[in-house]
Amino acid sequence: MGMESLRSLNSFKWAKYLVILVALAGVVYWLRFRPVPVHGYRISKGEIVAEVMGTGTLESRMQTAVSSKISGRIVALLVDQGDRVEAGQVLVRLDDSELVQQVEIARSALAAAKAAVDRVEADERRTKAVMDKVLRDHERNRRLFANKSISVNEIENSEKSLTVAEADFASARAASVEKKKNLIVAQNTLDYNLARLDDTVIKAPFNGLIVRRDREPGDVVVPGSSIFVLISTQELWIRAWVDETDLAKLSPGQASRIVFRSEPDHPYPGKVARLGRETDRETRQFVVDVEVNALPVNWSVGQRAEVYIQTVRKTDVVVVPLRFLLRNKDRIGLYLVDGGQASWRPLNIGVRGREAVEVLGGLAPGDTVITSVGPREITDGRRVKLFSHEPGL
Repeated sequence: MGMESLRSLNSFKWAKYLVILVALAGVVYWLRFRPVPVHGYRISKGEIVAEVMGTGTLESRMQTAVSSKISGRIVALLVDQGDRVEAGQVLVRLDDSELVQQVEIARSALAAAKAAVDRVEADERRTKAVMDKVLRDHERNRRLFANKSISVNEIENSEKSLTVAEADFASARAASVEKKKNLIVAQNTLDYNLARLDDTVIKAPFNGLIVRRDREPGDVVVPGSSIFVLISTQELWIRAWVDETDLAKLSPGQASRIVFRSEPDHPYPGKVARLGRETDRETRQFVVDVEVNALPVNWSVGQRAEVYIQTVRKTDVVVVPLRFLLRNKDRIGLYLVDGGQASWRPLNIGVRGREAVEVLGGLAPGDTVITSVGPREITDGRRVKLFSHEPGL
């Protein structure tokens, strides 16, 4: 091989090595020195809200099963599921034909009892008048006998007449008392049958909404069996189950957000109405009743919802979005931009909200915190370049 060929071979090898070195240098630059694209956020003061979450169902504070007091057959249902009703409005009519007859019989018995009372009262007045006359005659005969104007036989007959008159009056008075008692029984019987007749007309006990219909015309109902389910719409609340560890944070009157499963992006306002005083011994949760101040257009009793109860609200504090927080060993912190480089900053955290956290120390308004926008990780001292930012940065 000639000298020229040897020089050409050496030149090719050196060129190859040079290409490899340049490629390695590019990779090292890419990995070690090329700025990492980051998303920035300028720290400012704002409001932070801490919440306790619970899951529950929409319920009415006042709910009742509309039922019958007597057994009977339904002849008419005057309302249906979804209808609003007012207190005293007729909802159901039962067959009353038999009870109407019983009422007429009771009225006739009452009329007969009144007539009997009138008759014995007249007899009582007559026997009283007779007794009074016999008593006056006897008093006169006693005076005559004292003056020896009449005989012993006459005074004895006078005494016997008085005894008979008193017995007749006592008998008439006893009969009057008995007939008056019978009159009371007849009146009570009529009142009872009238009440049973009234029970064939079932009315709404309060203003509300019919949420369920359980019977149809022709059905035979017995006392206590549900015909309709009626709720009051004046007080609706979410009966939410909350973990017992949050009990100390809650109190009646706290503002709340209610998120129905049917409208997950539309929270509705509410407030805590009352706290349960018994914790489930298996789930370790207790009930919190959260009053609903507004409802979706379409809603139903029993539908599920999440409640977020506001326990702490602070204003004019340093806040940072949760997505910027990182954990380094046992410390929570984040990265800031410092002279074009990432700088690790440990933080002292306060109130933790739904999307942000209060910073008690480690940040100041105007600081710019960052997070990577790609797969490349940020490290302390790494060069960074703001690739995007939120409005106001």
